[in-house]
Amino acid sequence: MDTGQLIQMILKSEDPKKPLTDHEIAQRLGSSRELVTRFRKIKGIPDSRERRKTLVIQEIMDLINKEYSISERKLTQLLNDHGYHVTRSVVSGYRREAELLLDETNKNVSKVGRIPNQESHRTAFSKMIGYDGSLKEQVGQAKAAVIYPPYGLNTLILGPSGAGKSFLAELMHQFAVETQSFAENAPFMTFNCADYANNPQLLLAQLFGYQKGAFTGANEDKKGIVELCNKGILFLDEIHRLPAEGQEILFYLLDKGKFRRLGESALTRSARIMLIGATTEDPNKALLLTFRRRIPMMIELPKFAARPISERFALIKMFFTAEAKRLGNVLVIKSEVLRSLLSYSCPGNIGQLQSDIKVSCARAFLHSAISQEKRILVNFQNMPDYVRDEILTSDKGIDPELSAFIYNDLVLSEKTQVEKNKQNDLLQNNIYQFIDDTYSEMKLDGYSDEKINLVIGTLIEKKLERVAMEARANTLNLDTVTNIIGKNIYELACRGYKLAKKELPYLQDKIIAPLAIHLSSTYGRTLNHQEIHNPSLHHVKQKYMVEYHIAKKIVVLINRTLDVHLNEDEVSFIAMYLKNFQTTHREREKHVAVIVLSHGHVACGMADVANRLLGVNHAVGLEMDLSDSPNLMLEKTIQLVRKVNQGKGCLLLADMGSLVIFGDIIHERTSIPVRVIGRVDTLMVIECVRRALLPEDSLERIADELDSKNYYYNLGEPAEKSQGKVIVTLCITGKGAAQKIKNYLYDSLGIELKNIEVIPVGYTTSKDIHATIEQVVRGRKIVAIVGTIDPEYENTPFITAEELLTGDALVRLRNMLNNKVMIKAFEKLSDVIDPNLIYFESGYKDDIIDRMCQNLVDHQKVDANYLLSVYKREAQGNTYLDGGLAIPHGEGRYVTKPTISITKLTEPILWDGKHPVDMVFLLALNIKSKGYFEQLFRLLSDSEVIRQLRAAQSNEELYQMLIKSTK
Repeated sequence: MDTGQLIQMILKSEDPKKPLTDHEIAQRLGSSRELVTRFRKIKGIPDSRERRKTLVIQEIMDLINKEYSISERKLTQLLNDHGYHVTRSVVSGYRREAELLLDETNKNVSKVGRIPNQESHRTAFSKMIGYDGSLKEQVGQAKAAVIYPPYGLNTLILGPSGAGKSFLAELMHQFAVETQSFAENAPFMTFNCADYANNPQLLLAQLFGYQKGAFTGANEDKKGIVELCNKGILFLDEIHRLPAEGQEILFYLLDKGKFRRLGESALTRSARIMLIGATTEDPNKALLLTFRRRIPMMIELPKFAARPISERFALIKMFFTAEAKRLGNVLVIKSEVLRSLLSYSCPGNIGQLQSDIKVSCARAFLHSAISQEKRILVNFQNMPDYVRDEILTSDKGIDPELSAFIYNDLVLSEKTQVEKNKQNDLLQNNIYQFIDDTYSEMKLDGYSDEKINLVIGTLIEKKLERVAMEARANTLNLDTVTNIIGKNIYELACRGYKLAKKELPYLQDKIIAPLAIHLSSTYGRTLNHQEIHNPSLHHVKQKYMVEYHIAKKIVVLINRTLDVHLNEDEVSFIAMYLKNFQTTHREREKHVAVIVLSHGHVACGMADVANRLLGVNHAVGLEMDLSDSPNLMLEKTIQLVRKVNQGKGCLLLADMGSLVIFGDIIHERTSIPVRVIGRVDTLMVIECVRRALLPEDSLERIADELDSKNYYYNLGEPAEKSQGKVIVTLCITGKGAAQKIKNYLYDSLGIELKNIEVIPVGYTTSKDIHATIEQVVRGRKIVAIVGTIDPEYENTPFITAEELLTGDALVRLRNMLNNKVMIKAFEKLSDVIDPNLIYFESGYKDDIIDRMCQNLVDHQKVDANYLLSVYKREAQGNTYLDGGLAIPHGEGRYVTKPTISITKLTEPILWDGKHPVDMVFLLALNIKSKGYFEQLFRLLSDSEVIRQLRAAQSNEELYQMLIKSTK
């Protein structure tokens, strides 16, 4: 490959937001800057500033279109937040050009194409719901890919089936023509690789064409899609179905612009295309590395359920509107249908959503035609069966955000879209009517009375939760309420509220209006001798005993005032109102805040586990990047402390003792009480969150007790055990769950547990789990601990309860029972340093990384995907450390055996374009390698150790120095 080809390849793979200078390209090639500059000018390629300028101006136009008076300081900040490294003076000049472009007509053309003026700035992407919301970043990537000179950036669109990948590709072509980045008649061709996946030869023939006689049936020369798509955009759907040979031919086309038809022996044909691929698979596994490297732009689309509720609702409304236009009639969509479509899993995403809406409208249309109704009513019964079953059997609670969008039915017609007034929604929440309607619908669908009662009981509670949320969010017009239900009923509801308030101090006065409406309905049914039945009666009596007792008093008041006799079913309804209109415990109390600090990606995971196990969102993680300075971490921590403090101070759990000094500094800067514990593990975070949620606990008490306990691993030899062996089953939810694990082990292993005692232990029943384990095993040898949380007991092997469901975990346990697996000793840094992976070399950064990663693969330390993950990490941020050191690293999931490879460079290289590096530590570590990293971090922080390593003259000498330093 000659120098010119190398330069073009480097330019294609550069980050458009941070294009490479001629000097940086020359460094990568090992040639002179003058050579690069001369080649670039001959080919008419703009310099790095001009290549970036187009994107920056487009971004500025987007920003000032939204806020024309935006300050240059804020504009500069936003651009840098979006990944551009620009100064305020540069932005000032670009802004003037952007404003001129916005004032020009659509006929004015910039260097890369026409940019729509301010009046017509809604581009093709405006057709995509979420283009300025959750998909803003993806749309920005798509725009940048299309307008990037000279032929756009090859792009891969990732996402599940039905997420909108094909639609985005079509919009990219429209935008390309719209901005004159491509000619107005530029072709856009779509090819689904899956259509020919079982016939690779035919697939290649369709793509690249074929010569007469190339295969049986090839009776004449034929052009392929690539040739027909010259100077346009080729969209390959399901690109992961393209065989390896096809990928190789295609990446040669992307590199050289050359290809050959099937049956041709020479590369005689040329085509210039922008490639857009789409896949539902992991590209790291489905596509060749050499092919992936030629597709610099990756755009990932989220699944439907991950989109904001506002966008999901907009999509639902759009599809229903389209059906209303198609049917030419008024369409009424019931609120429960809208809520169901917003809540169900929708595994096929937007494509399936559209299909489900069509099915619902078709059923509703058939019913309206039979009954000769003027309007088409889409109700819950019209929805596809699997959607209804999922909603009816779901145990999910009401999403508070969902109620902000769905209060009432949606009415659409061919020309108008009308929504009912939300103000009157509370007046329509008739519990009895809801029960009657739901019972009738489910009875028609063939459900048994037992199933109906079970489902309705659950739905009633959810409906009352929603009523409570609506009441808190809206102020109901009391005149409207009294006019509808009468003054006497309203005053009776007020008296009932005052009566309950004496025993329920956190009862909200928002209950009065909904309770009054409910009592009015109750009174009407009683006078008409209609049955009052609550399927949740027994559940309420057991779960809401306090509220039920108070509700009985309110019913006595009602019976006496209205001269009626309400049964205990009505008592339970009122108890449910009382329960749902109380301020929650978390709204009333202030708690100690819990913050987890870590080096590397650990803290957020521990905080998330603790929050999920305890059903809260209390612990917060803050992770220190490997290149972050302590001062930067301190500033981040101070901001977070100010944000999460609830008035009782903050407890900081840090994974390194050196962070303990943060406490006094933070307190001095914020006046917020702070305690720092210089160690952390998941169990500690769980315990801290549990304690912090107790209103009577204080910061000092929690911190003092943590300081008094030993949470470190036992690094010494285990105590002498007797010959007896035990397995401990441990569960955080209590001994009952641990007993179930025990039963499962006996069922699965049978006679293999003949001489083994299995002892269940409940974590919640023990204040000191280590002491409890020691007590129950009574000096016997623990073969393993099985459960939901690893207590990290004396290096005892741990198996999760989930792992038991796989055969591998049972095999591991059998090996332990037969002494085939030794208990792992404490891990030392020297364990992961292999003398065969220490090098003295020279070269460029990419060459060094490539060689080191390939050697790891050859030594079976990592798999082939590790290399790409290292490059991805380099693209995300700097891996340079002060002192001339670099620590590149990839994803732990590709590591088969934790290893640290070292290269001592014979000549320093610029690692990030400005910092020289002479020692590279490539970290192939996984999530269980925290100890290794901490030891390495301490070693790299010791300037004397680094000086000695730099003085080493051979691989062996360097290895011996490392081993000596890690003892």
